[in-house]
Order: sequence, then C-alpha cells, then structure tokens
Amino acid sequence: MDKIRIVVADDHAVVRQGICYLLGREPDLEVVGEAGDGETAIKIIDQLRPDVAIVDIAMPKLNGIEVTRQVKPRCPSMAVLILTAYDDDEYIAALLEAGAAGYLLKGADSRQVVEAVRAVHAGESVLDPAIARKVFSGFISSSTRVGAEMPVEELSEREMEVLKLAARGRSNKDIASELSLSMRTVQSHMASIFDKLGVGSRTEAVFQAVKLGWLSFEELA
Repeated sequence: MDKIRIVVADDHAVVRQGICYLLGREPDLEVVGEAGDGETAIKIIDQLRPDVAIVDIAMPKLNGIEVTRQVKPRCPSMAVLILTAYDDDEYIAALLEAGAAGYLLKGADSRQVVEAVRAVHAGESVLDPAIARKVFSGFISSSTRVGAEMPVEELSEREMEVLKLAARGRSNKDIASELSLSMRTVQSHMASIFDKLGVGSRTEAVFQAVKLGWLSFEELA
C-alpha cells in the first residue's frame, strides 16, 4: 500500500513535532518533510512533491495563504490542509481562493486531524458546510466572478448534478445513493470534474464553479 506523503509547516516546533508524531503512528501516512516558516515550506514542497501539505496560517517570512497561493499552481494534485487557530471568514475565503482543500482548527482532536488528511487526499472536502455556504455566497454576490477569464471545459449535465450535491456537503456515498449510481461512477465523475477544472479537491472544484457562475446561492443551500 502506497503511503500518503505529507509535509507539515508550522512555526511552533512543539506543535509541528506533535503533528508529525501523531501522523507517523498511522500505517498509511508518512511525514516526509517539515518547515518552520513559509519560505522553507515552499522549498520543501517544491522539492518533495508531497500528496498533502499541512499548513498553518501565521508563519514567519510567508504566511500560509501565500504559501498555498504559490505552491498550488506548481503542484495542482497536492492537497493543502490548513490547520490553524484562526477561524475568521476572511482567512477562510482567502485560503479557498488560493487553493486550499480543507480548513481545520487546532482545537480538533487527533482522530479528526488524521481523518482530515485522508479526506483531502481522497479529494473530499474538509470544511463545515455552513461555513462553506457563508464564504461561497460572498463570492457569488461580489465582483470576483471571472468566468470570462477562465477558459475551462464545460461539465456534462451529470457532472453538474454531482458537483451541486458535493457543494451541499454530500459524501460520495450519499451522491451515489441520491443519483442511483455506483460509488465507482461517482468517483469517476469527480475525477473528470477535477480534471476539467484543473483542481485537486471538491472544495477547489466548488470554489471554481462559484467563480465561473455555474453555482448559485440556492444550489449551495
């Protein structure tokens, strides 16, 4: 079994080492690099190309938002999981725009952190649906929609059905049941959606669809 390769970036050594120890106990997870500041995080991510990067927001030299913004275009298939003490909507919005796949508060327990890593690696969303709707609705009502500047391949009717359910927080299992599809078919549709939108997670896919004007506020409710 291939392990999920992870880089951990946090400026607090005790926190960083604790996360690394926690993840290292799991048979399917492997921490391949650590960073204590944003510049080092970018260098290590560029060098190691991990599957998942766990990134704090407040770091010296470059913050987590800028780290995410710089590494995602170069590592589009890598999932960025934000693990932070900040829960401000503006931070969440900026990180989603930068390409983060998940957002978890440091108050989460150890099992939540482990499952969040597995979830973002699988393309699942790690973001409370209520928070997601609040943040995404802000983009819908603002001038950030740039559909004309983002030439992407149109999604099929079925792919849009899958994406709309994903935007409401439905799991792949729930989507399969609601649309009378197999899990494998849903996974195939999600993979096609990711490929067409040039993203690596459902959070990014929903964000891009919102920016393109493909999803309305009602469809997120």
